[in-house]
Amino acid sequence: MAKMAILGKKLGMTQIFTTDGNRIPVTVVEAGPNVVLSIRTPEINGYSALQLAFDDQKPQRVNKPDAGQFKKANVGPKRFIREVRLSAEDVAAYTLGQTINAADVFRQGDPIDVTGISKGKGFQGVMKRYNFRGAQTQTHGTHEYFRHGGSIGCRMTPGRVHKGKRMGGHMGSERVTIQNLKIAQIRAEENIILVQGAIPGAVNGYVTISFAAKKVVYL
Repeated sequence: MAKMAILGKKLGMTQIFTTDGNRIPVTVVEAGPNVVLSIRTPEINGYSALQLAFDDQKPQRVNKPDAGQFKKANVGPKRFIREVRLSAEDVAAYTLGQTINAADVFRQGDPIDVTGISKGKGFQGVMKRYNFRGAQTQTHGTHEYFRHGGSIGCRMTPGRVHKGKRMGGHMGSERVTIQNLKIAQIRAEENIILVQGAIPGAVNGYVTISFAAKKVVYL
């Protein structure tokens, strides 16, 4: 069963230095405070989970069903809401409306996975989207197909374009998970987590930080 996670907002990147002078690039994440908006139980919902909410929202921007849910939990309107699957025993340890901070979940050095929405790149060709190498004959002749994808099939066999053919199209704005990152530092008083390396999304993008699904050993 998955372990506890926390919702946050990407604030940007910076660098920190270790005691021996090594420079570490880190991503600054405002992780919390989160509030428990709803509790899912096997008896009522068929599964056990916590619904977490993060980042204050203006009341006039919330519809009536959501406003009723926030009122039931006795919390103010929030922007970012996600569910975290937990065991029934873990769910029982939390109460409706409870506040969860970054330091309540993680410790420095914990391996984590970070999920977010990648930056949108708009419509892109095959060279940028799929790393095609492009035409190799670029010094002789007059053809203008240096960055094209080439043939996409034949009219006789197969007589169509296969599904999944790598072609130009929309790139980015997808749900992406970066696995096996490491927490370089936690600033509990500010609810700030410094994640070693880069994470998905643009500045002010929302992310979900969870314990690493795969076991890793840092040397």
